[in-house]
Amino acid sequence: MSIFHRLTMQQRAGMVILLCLAVFAFCAPLAGTDPDTQDLRHAFAAPGAEHLLGTDHFGRDMLARLSGGMRISFTLAIICVFSAAVSGVACGLAAAWYRRWLDTGLNFLANTILALPGLVLILVFAAIVPGSFLMIYIAISLVLWVEFFRLVRAITLPVVQGEELESSALHGFGKWYLFKRHIWPAIAPDVYSLSAFGAATSVIAMSSTGFVYVGLKPPTPELGLMIVELFPYYYKAPWLLLEPIAALFLMVFAFQLLAGKQS
Repeated sequence: MSIFHRLTMQQRAGMVILLCLAVFAFCAPLAGTDPDTQDLRHAFAAPGAEHLLGTDHFGRDMLARLSGGMRISFTLAIICVFSAAVSGVACGLAAAWYRRWLDTGLNFLANTILALPGLVLILVFAAIVPGSFLMIYIAISLVLWVEFFRLVRAITLPVVQGEELESSALHGFGKWYLFKRHIWPAIAPDVYSLSAFGAATSVIAMSSTGFVYVGLKPPTPELGLMIVELFPYYYKAPWLLLEPIAALFLMVFAFQLLAGKQS
């Protein structure tokens, strides 16, 4: 049975929404419109044939800018979740399997990172080097790593100490077999769910840095920054403010739908 057929209807809906948003984000640039090109003569143009989603206060095409902003958010979410999941799962397994000083050290590191709320830590890192995509990526990955580490360690500990794994080990099976046969089936559903939640967290976190001007800098089409830039003009062109808000909402909503254990 394929992975898609094992998903619930809610998860399928989330996947379909994400696929549509990804097509828009990564295929819209094929139209050739530059999101940074200004045309003050056509500022605040309403949606129409020439500009399907209108233009902003600098006359920049909103379709191109929304596509660019969602592309940045998707890219950040993917690399943050991948980095955090790989390192978090590996560290969680090591802590639960070997315990002793390794478990103590990794738990100390996780508790140190947890000393500050996740969003505060991300804003602090982003403020160190404002406008740095790398710093935002490192901060979000650190916050997500703690979640993966704690989840995997908590689930793996009873499995490692269980009779089934000990029996397989006594029969001479190696650690890779023990991982595939006993540990991965136990942690996989929760890792998948946490990955979807982590992607939503990444999107929100990047937008939050834009809200307080420590994220990516203009004219970068980042969703949070776009909302802040367009807010003063909501009374003049309300559709402009609604467009990045809707894009942000749909991305987070789709990831939230996708999060959940497979049936």
